[in-house]
Amino acid sequence: MKFELKHTATNCRARAGVITTDHGVIETPIFMPVGTAASVKGIFHRDVEAEAKAQIILANTYHLYLRPGTGILEEAGGLHKFCSWNKPILTDSGGFQVFSLAACRKLTDEGCRFSSHIDGSKHIFTPENVIDTQRIIGSDIMMAFDECPPGDSDWDYAAKSLRLTHGWLERCFNRYHQTQDKYGHHQSLFPIVQGCVYPDLRAKSAEFVQQFDADGYAIGGLAVGEPTESMYEMVDLVNDILPTDRPRYLMGVGTPANLLECIERGVDMFDCVMPTRNGRNGMLFTMEGTINIRNEKWKNDFSPIDPQGECFVDTVYSKAYLRHLTAAGEMMAAQIASLHNISFYLRLVREARKHILDNTFADWKRETVAKLSRRL
Repeated sequence: MKFELKHTATNCRARAGVITTDHGVIETPIFMPVGTAASVKGIFHRDVEAEAKAQIILANTYHLYLRPGTGILEEAGGLHKFCSWNKPILTDSGGFQVFSLAACRKLTDEGCRFSSHIDGSKHIFTPENVIDTQRIIGSDIMMAFDECPPGDSDWDYAAKSLRLTHGWLERCFNRYHQTQDKYGHHQSLFPIVQGCVYPDLRAKSAEFVQQFDADGYAIGGLAVGEPTESMYEMVDLVNDILPTDRPRYLMGVGTPANLLECIERGVDMFDCVMPTRNGRNGMLFTMEGTINIRNEKWKNDFSPIDPQGECFVDTVYSKAYLRHLTAAGEMMAAQIASLHNISFYLRLVREARKHILDNTFADWKRETVAKLSRRL
């Protein structure tokens, strides 16, 4: 994998770059639609690529390990062939599931023992077998196994968690260097910076991960309950330390405004379930603000869903029609809203990139964030 930094804004840290992988080129800043179980919920891959213009999608090691399982994925020749997606794929290692499965998991230096959310069966994730599983999945970018502490963790818990994550990280890279790509394309491994909202821990982690000279670095453990301003402070702090010649990936973030604020702070890559999850519940993101399509006000509004949109659903269908589908519980409502939102997120980061290259990002971002925060 190669990262080329094309331009950094003159009055902030916003960056425009290019990541080159064996499955294609990714222009940054970029948003990665979440395809947890090898599908972006409710959207054909054709439309994820052609309409939303996605350059990379994310899948999840925990979910794919449980279903369909590594045997099926290996027999298929890896995830790209299994799901017919020929562009880059990033896999989350399952560390966030370690966080979300708190009621049915046990952490030790060895790894994480947990019960499947599907059938209650018992499993263990270790740094070694998580790398092995991602080798079988065949993702272009693999994530190191970590623990994601809650946003309100006290310092003692966060420090203990960080020691565990750093120990696991060393084992992840040992296993990575002991194993080979299975399907003829290169796989990169990104470390994850943790440390909750404590500056000393975040700085320690950002320094620690650089010893692995990785192709890129991730910032994890944010947008998990801490105040938004604390998230921005931690992003600023970490990006002061991480190398400028590698991509920085902020995991699981966030709202459209979050994306622009963190692009301004030097983040290159994002993912979040919000576009599809909120879309399934009737929330639409637009450049003029957020729409709750369930509201009565849209009942007789025959204007396009988003006149500024670049996806076919934005201009083909009206707000009144989408509201009708939503009220009727039609599956098509979730499909239309999800595709619109994914398309919007990708359009937003493309616009951000254009303004970075034009040295107009800061003013554009300030005006755009004000509009994005409105409820229509």
